[in-house]
Amino acid sequence: MATNRIKLTICDTEYIITSDESESYVRELGEELDSSMRALMEGDSRVSTTMAAILTALNFADEARKASESADNLRVQIKEYLNDNARIRAELDEARREADRLRRELDEILR
Repeated sequence: MATNRIKLTICDTEYIITSDESESYVRELGEELDSSMRALMEGDSRVSTTMAAILTALNFADEARKASESADNLRVQIKEYLNDNARIRAELDEARREADRLRRELDEILR
């Protein structure tokens, strides 16, 4: 993938970002960052750009960790469901074999 150089403006400061991601994706991230930081700064005039950046980074890190933990939990649940499914299929196969055996036995008795 080609490396892109993207100019972002975050809280009135320009940054040149180099990324393998698409320009539109990086711009969306920059806009989300800018919006989050501005919201913090507008909510409290004592919040500096640096403070807003740190608080926003902590919020994003928190969201990322929670999303990762949620994904891990979903993977565990899916694995359990797959194991349950495999166990139930084995039980079904065994029940079908037993039903076939009983049908054959019944056919022999009825002859």
